[in-house]
Amino acid sequence: MLLRGQRQKVALISKHGDPAIEIGKEEAGGQNVYVRQVGEALARQGWQVDMFTRQSDAEQPKIVQHSRHCRTIRLTAGPETFIPRDDLFPYMPDFVRSFQRFQVENGIEYNLIHTHYWMSGWIGMELKKLQSVKQLHTYHSLGAVKYQSISTIPLIAKTRLASEKTCLETADRIVATSPQEMEHMRSLVSPHGNIDVIPCGTDVHRFGSISQTRARQLLGFSPDDKIVLYVGRFDPRKGIETLVRAVGQSKLRGEGNLKLVIGGGSRPGQSDGIERERIESIVAELGLQDMTLFPGRLGEDNLHLYYAAADVSVVPSHYEPFGLVAIEAMASNTPVVASDVGGLQYTVVPEETGLLAPAQDDAAFAVAIDRILSDSEWRDRLGRAGRQRVEEKFSWNGVAAQLGKLYHKVLKEKPVEKPAAVKKPSPVSA
Repeated sequence: MLLRGQRQKVALISKHGDPAIEIGKEEAGGQNVYVRQVGEALARQGWQVDMFTRQSDAEQPKIVQHSRHCRTIRLTAGPETFIPRDDLFPYMPDFVRSFQRFQVENGIEYNLIHTHYWMSGWIGMELKKLQSVKQLHTYHSLGAVKYQSISTIPLIAKTRLASEKTCLETADRIVATSPQEMEHMRSLVSPHGNIDVIPCGTDVHRFGSISQTRARQLLGFSPDDKIVLYVGRFDPRKGIETLVRAVGQSKLRGEGNLKLVIGGGSRPGQSDGIERERIESIVAELGLQDMTLFPGRLGEDNLHLYYAAADVSVVPSHYEPFGLVAIEAMASNTPVVASDVGGLQYTVVPEETGLLAPAQDDAAFAVAIDRILSDSEWRDRLGRAGRQRVEEKFSWNGVAAQLGKLYHKVLKEKPVEKPAAVKKPSPVSA
């Protein structure tokens, strides 16, 4: 039983998605934002939150304290350098050992963990073999869906698919971020397992805090510019090429005030930088250089300004289990044009908060973008409706409250029997 004033502890495990890293860097996106924001909100609501990730740079601090009761802890698992996520699997047993070592050295034992992405799910399943712990898991991306939309299947695919299936069937709870994601789990992964739907959230105070006019003044845009915005990583699966080719087909292209803003970070030589170079070559091929801006990484100081300044925010992903960018834009009173896939079908209400178009269909995206840009009054109505939808359903405090309620429910369920003896993590198998 907890003593008065004592906080219940929870470990959020996000092996490759560092909650403390600057958003926009390689492999840093929606998952990082989700874990960080949920962790901080849970801490405000009475939890002691430790967020575990992998040390990817020897110069990084081992512990980052976000608030009195919320911190990021970086564990050593393999070389302390950046490694693409598809190459991280061999170091997962190292992460399990580092996690257990941290508990022993600090006199802590977590009886509740919430794992994020399939590799962290694997880690959670290993920890359940070694200590008495309840596991909740959020996928953030399903291999069964992802591999349908790419031409080259990575070598890790078989291991990932098997791990995702086992996790769904054995975790105490799976947290799906949309009804569409839950349906994909049931139809493509396994009919077994306990699933609860709790959406992602966004900062309703930061996004929507500034007018379009003021945001444009601060960023140097003209009041009559027609601004089409993309926010996210440079990754082929994010569909940036679809957006660029759609803008190239826009009927408004010849008016001279159409602007395409592609915001996101890049690391030269890594996949992120390589994809940016490819997108830049398509921009040049279509003659869009004069109207296209690459502002680079967008963060705490300017991301909300770009959302507010835009006329439309485009999310052309091949697949998104939720689509955090969509609700950030909607919170900023900016309508969304998004791919008609996954969780975007849940976050964006067609003809009410924006429009949906078939993934990878640049002609359809061009039509949708032009519809919004051509009618400013409708654009404003869509923006207001989007803001209202986010306020009602997608605040971080609301999301954390739902998670906290689920955590308490899981903790009260029949306890997991503690292993008779500490076991070594299972060897990695291909």
